[in-house]
Amino acid sequence: MARLEWSLAAKPDAAIIVLGGNDLLRGLEPAASYRNLEGIIDQLAANDVEVLLAGMQAPRNLGADYANEFDAIYDRLAKRHKILFYPFFLDGVALQPAMNQPDGMHPNEQGVAHIATKILPLVKTLLSKTGKP
Repeated sequence: MARLEWSLAAKPDAAIIVLGGNDLLRGLEPAASYRNLEGIIDQLAANDVEVLLAGMQAPRNLGADYANEFDAIYDRLAKRHKILFYPFFLDGVALQPAMNQPDGMHPNEQGVAHIATKILPLVKTLLSKTGKP
């Protein structure tokens, strides 16, 4: 949360939350990820920052129960807080070798371009909610 407080010093109008990948790698309980994300959303709301939440999806090798529980936290948060929601940040990029760096997890330039193109309509909606040009 300290990094968020530092970011809020710039008085942003909007924020895109893209978190959860590292939680997955550590096998963090979905309930803990939910609480962490909710704390961020609450703090942004308290500072009148419009939010776009971008979801992650758990690898199926973590087990169906874990994957289903983890995947659902983003939709639940978006509905609860009535914020914009992009279901899967890595849509069209995950598991696509040509779209990722050699580690197979992080998008390369082509992957980032794909993500930017897909999420752009919601980013435009997010910016329109700020009431600023």
